[in-house]
Amino acid sequence: MEKDIVILAIESSCDDTSAAVIRNGILLSNVTASQKVHEEFGGVVPELASRAHQLNIVPVVDTALRRAGVRKTDLSAIAFTRGPGLLGSLLVGTSFAKGMALSLGIRRILCSRKASR
Repeated sequence: MEKDIVILAIESSCDDTSAAVIRNGILLSNVTASQKVHEEFGGVVPELASRAHQLNIVPVVDTALRRAGVRKTDLSAIAFTRGPGLLGSLLVGTSFAKGMALSLGIRRILCSRKASR
């Protein structure tokens, strides 16, 4: 019997923190936390975006896993966006993904470049 391939995907390139869980190519959950902090400035403020990602990433990932009915130990790989985007925001997602993978002994870390608009 083949083992399921379960991927946690993290996106933190700008002002939304998102996490999705995919099992064998089927999307099980997709959770996004939007940042309202930028509204008064009329655009994204990079430093504020990075700080909001730090606050949002743990609850977003936790909710995505819970909604998918997946335990952290079920994960086969963790994916994250490495660009383009705001450097500080990307570093939050990258650091979280690598730290989580290391703590769980997950050797597959996938990074991809988001399509430019």
